[in-house]
Amino acid sequence: MTPAASFLTFLPFTQSRRRSPETSSPSSRARVFSDQIKPRESELERELSRSRAAIRRAVAGAGWRNISDAFPLPRVYRNAAAFHASYVEMEKRFKVYVYEEGEAPLVHTGPCKNIYTTEGRFISEMEMLRPSSNGRYGAIRTNNPDRAHAFFLPFSIVQLVRYIYTQNSHDHTTLRRFVADYIDVVASNHPYWNRSAGADHFMLSCHDWGPHVSQANSNLYGNSIRALCNANKSEGFRPGKDVSIPEINLVTGDMPLQVLSHPMPTKSSPRPLLAFFAGGLHGPIRPVLLHHWKNIDPDIEVHEYLPPGSDDYFSYMRRSRFCLCPSGYEVASPRVVEAIYSNCIPVIISEGYVLPFADVLYWEEFSLSLSVDDIPRMKEILMAIPEEKVRQLRIGVKTVHHHFVLNHPPKRFDVFHMILHSIWLRRLNVKIDIQEQGS
Repeated sequence: MTPAASFLTFLPFTQSRRRSPETSSPSSRARVFSDQIKPRESELERELSRSRAAIRRAVAGAGWRNISDAFPLPRVYRNAAAFHASYVEMEKRFKVYVYEEGEAPLVHTGPCKNIYTTEGRFISEMEMLRPSSNGRYGAIRTNNPDRAHAFFLPFSIVQLVRYIYTQNSHDHTTLRRFVADYIDVVASNHPYWNRSAGADHFMLSCHDWGPHVSQANSNLYGNSIRALCNANKSEGFRPGKDVSIPEINLVTGDMPLQVLSHPMPTKSSPRPLLAFFAGGLHGPIRPVLLHHWKNIDPDIEVHEYLPPGSDDYFSYMRRSRFCLCPSGYEVASPRVVEAIYSNCIPVIISEGYVLPFADVLYWEEFSLSLSVDDIPRMKEILMAIPEEKVRQLRIGVKTVHHHFVLNHPPKRFDVFHMILHSIWLRRLNVKIDIQEQGS
């Protein structure tokens, strides 16, 4: 049998009324169909073809009925009808096989609190999903790899760094060797990796080194879907192939009590602060922010560390109209999600950062983006935004809140399922075919 993988550049929201997300060209390492070879389409690919057709119908305007309950504010989505159709198709058809190779603590588990919460919780939830062996609707995980549309490589980069990295060595060799060896084992035990050159496989990492460690295997880096918190285009992140996921920092593993236990400010109790930031001087952007705004203006609270005896971190966020989210050493920051939890408008100050779920969410409707050059004029820029625009942005933040929440067990449209949906879209972007002998 001859393996083949073709990249279709199918992104179902490109006909939205707004600018579509970037696409990327297929890797030169991936095998693509020749004009002379037309393999017989597998049943799995016929299912995906039906899903593509359903989503295209929604993009064309045939799918606007019955979405108001799921999407009461369509403007925060690039195309709400297409997203709804795609999500329903995912629930109906998408099957993921989780490889069983490897042992904890390096594989099948991850940190479920602190800065790497997203990585550990996703791996853990995938491991706990009840698999379906018969391929029927309603179960995303399958224990029959022949029924799988995608294959999850459940190693944890955070756990690799914790257990096999030599501290302060700045040498990633052992990490990359483990990943390369793991893929070799998977490819030796199963036909699926070699069949697609890894194009229907995915990994997930919230460690800053995730993109670098993925270079351990050229097909993992060039063909596979990489779900990354560190979604930096300057470090090889490709929006049409890879998935940007939110960095979530749950110190205890649970939603912050400060967010859950206090009512949001109302018109009768407005937010007195214009903007807020507190954080370490990591990377090139934050020193510029602190240089221009630390202890400069009472309307803008900018700190490296919160003053002793002051309110807690989330109290500041909840009293601010805008929450500043400058990149640190890497582009992602948990402050983006923390701002959304606090119903505070995120102000993204970053270069090369592909925002999470930007394939379906229209971030301009619930956040602002500033360049580093805008920092000296930041107050002028924020003060110039009309009150009605601020109100609409706040409504947008509240609307997308549930897409960034971790639930156990997971719920529809929460962050776990939004990550899966982004992976589903990338899988729709690829066609895997096996030419049978004699066909």
